[in-house]
Amino acid sequence: MQVPESLRILIRAKLADGRLPHESIPGVWGGAGRGEICLACENEITTSNFVMEGICDGQRVVQFHVQCFYVWDSQRNVSER
Repeated sequence: MQVPESLRILIRAKLADGRLPHESIPGVWGGAGRGEICLACENEITTSNFVMEGICDGQRVVQFHVQCFYVWDSQRNVSER
């Protein structure tokens, strides 16, 4: 999967300032988008996209595009915190 460097930079910045969680999201599920806003890139997850969704901090529902989810997951434990 080719990932734009700008997306990695954005996700690293959001991890660094706390806008994205560092902890894993248990019980992630997916399906067709329904107009949610991606927590990482802040763009709409349309019906032609797949959404990755889970509950963070035991209460907050978070949604990502598939690509954004995988970049977030790979970057959240990088030591640049």
